[in-house]
Amino acid sequence: MFPATITLTLPFPLPMCSAARHPLRIATVSSAARRPRKTATARTDKKQKQKQKASNVGFGENKEPLWRCVEGCGACCKLDKGPSFPSPEEIFTDPSDVELYNSLIGPDGWCIHYEKSTRKCSIYPERPYFCRVEPEVFKSLYEISKKKFNKEACSCCRDTIKAIYGSNSKELYNFNSSIRDSSS
Repeated sequence: MFPATITLTLPFPLPMCSAARHPLRIATVSSAARRPRKTATARTDKKQKQKQKASNVGFGENKEPLWRCVEGCGACCKLDKGPSFPSPEEIFTDPSDVELYNSLIGPDGWCIHYEKSTRKCSIYPERPYFCRVEPEVFKSLYEISKKKFNKEACSCCRDTIKAIYGSNSKELYNFNSSIRDSSS
């Protein structure tokens, strides 16, 4: 049934006396290593979830941060962000949205409605839908579900703030502090 000589390399030392007395165990380990792995079961998934919860013991529950805008940032108002960001043509399916977006870009790349001195939008209550960070907008533009909205919105804001102000900026610090506070 088994070949006369088996060469087996184990990731741990095996005492010779045990191997000599139990050659069948080595063959069993070898055949088990060649067997396809079982897929995760509901029971395994449940154990993993319990393990994840247990890893936060003593530090509270690990909640997903809630996205929120930080006053005085304005990174999203830099409309011409460069080649590392998608173009309006890549984002919008409606040509009138592309046209509106492009009409808002000032000569310096910032939105014409962004007041740099106050760092506020002059048309904030009437701003276009694509300037709103809301689950419905993320669903329509980026196909991001409501369930994943907070995570994706936070990630998008971090990326934009880093690109506009830098990784060590006060804007990024303020944003991270704000979403950290919102999740506790």
